[in-house]
Amino acid sequence: MIERDVVRVEGPDALSFLQGQVSQDVAELAVGADALAFILQPQGKVDALVRVTRLAEDAFELDVDSGFGQAVADRLNRFKIRVKCEVTLAGSRPMPEPWGEGADRIDAAWPAMGKELDEKTIPAETGLVERAVSFTKGCFTGQELVARIDSRGGNVARHLRHVELDLPAGVDAPEGASVEVGGKERGRLTSVNGSTALAYVHRDVAPPADATVRWEGGQSPARILP
Repeated sequence: MIERDVVRVEGPDALSFLQGQVSQDVAELAVGADALAFILQPQGKVDALVRVTRLAEDAFELDVDSGFGQAVADRLNRFKIRVKCEVTLAGSRPMPEPWGEGADRIDAAWPAMGKELDEKTIPAETGLVERAVSFTKGCFTGQELVARIDSRGGNVARHLRHVELDLPAGVDAPEGASVEVGGKERGRLTSVNGSTALAYVHRDVAPPADATVRWEGGQSPARILP
C-alpha cells in the first residue's frame, strides 16, 4: 500500500463530464471497478495519470500520486462549464499500488508524476497507452494527438526504458545523469533505485543496448533494457 491523493467527482453529470476529460472509457466501468486513465492538455500532453474508480452511477474517485491531487482537482474544475457535478479534493489515504501490489515502481517501469510525467510528456512515450487509453469511446480532451500517433504506429521520439547500472560499492547515480550510447547522449535518468533506473531514451536506441551513464564526478557502465 502507498499513500495516494484522492479526488472525488460526483453529481448528475459526473459520468458525461469525466467521459470527455479522461482517456479511458469510464462509462464501461461497473460500480466498484477501476481503470487507468490519462488526463491530458488540449494539445495532448499529460496533465496527470490517474486511476478512476466508479463508486456509484454518478460518483467516481480519481487517485493520483501523492502531492498531485490538488492539481488534478484544479485541472478538472477549469474544464467544468455548465456541468452539474462537484470536483473536490478528498485528502489522501493508503491505496494499492497501481503498478501491481507489492511490486517496485521502477522495476515495473511505472512513470511517476514530477519525474517521468510532466507537461511535456506524450502518453505514447510512457508505454501505458494500451492500458490507459480507449480508442473506441469517442472524443475526450487531448484525443487528437493520441489518435494521430496511434495511427502512425505509436512512433514517438523517445521511450521509457529500464537502465541497469554497474556501480561500485558506495556510489549512487543521480537523477538527471546522462545516458550515452556510442559517445552521444541519448537520454537522462529520471528515477533511480540503487543499480536500477528509468530513463527516456531516444527511439534510435533499440534495447538491449550497452551504454554509459555519466554525471559530474562519476560514471558507470550500463545496459538499456525494454
